[in-house]
Amino acid sequence: MDDPTSATDVDPRRNAILRSLPETEFARVLARCERVRTALKESVYDRGKPVEHVYFPLTAVFSHVALVDDQVVVEVGTIGPEGFVGLPAFLGTTRSPNATFSQVEGDSLRMSVEALQEVLRGDGSLHRALSRYTQAMIIQLAQNVACNTQHTVEERAARWLLMTADRVGAPEFPLTQEFLAQMLGVRRPTVSLTAGVLQSAGLIRYTRGRITIVDREGLLDASCDCYLLLREEFDRLTAG
Repeated sequence: MDDPTSATDVDPRRNAILRSLPETEFARVLARCERVRTALKESVYDRGKPVEHVYFPLTAVFSHVALVDDQVVVEVGTIGPEGFVGLPAFLGTTRSPNATFSQVEGDSLRMSVEALQEVLRGDGSLHRALSRYTQAMIIQLAQNVACNTQHTVEERAARWLLMTADRVGAPEFPLTQEFLAQMLGVRRPTVSLTAGVLQSAGLIRYTRGRITIVDREGLLDASCDCYLLLREEFDRLTAG
């Protein structure tokens, strides 16, 4: 991981959890954080290993992935500036049940688990915000299970691209077909065919490992209803 001082000076209130805090508690949390920048595919948690830090993403996007025999099966959750990486620590456990890595390179505020527990002992606004966020993540996990079994690869790919663009805050971001195949739990040739369909329809442009959403409304129409359901739930539960 890069030296924390190398992270760009991004406004900490870009993170929705931090933005919801009153000024006094926001200052307490910020004083216990350091700025870090995670590279693409950089691991922050290994399955079954101790959780030592938690993260408030600012421009970075993280993926939780389920593993079987140490092989990535499918993404089970995505976290960007709307949320928090480290729910096991908040819920009182010491190890992560899933692997977590940086899906999109970017900046975060990192806090030690000990510092988090110190702040949470006050049972203030951060505790309430993380409780609401836990509910949002439970909904995301449950909806992902339903989506993966009921919707087509094209619908799921469109949903994933829209959610990632929302978290990045831009219509363009780095993405390889191999990575998208892992996130959707399908073979790479399937993703190649799916990306070709979306590109032929004029919805996206894919060149040299980068995706550009050309027609957001069209991609929204191509997506399943899970995208809007999850976005509305996160907006409601993280708004306070």
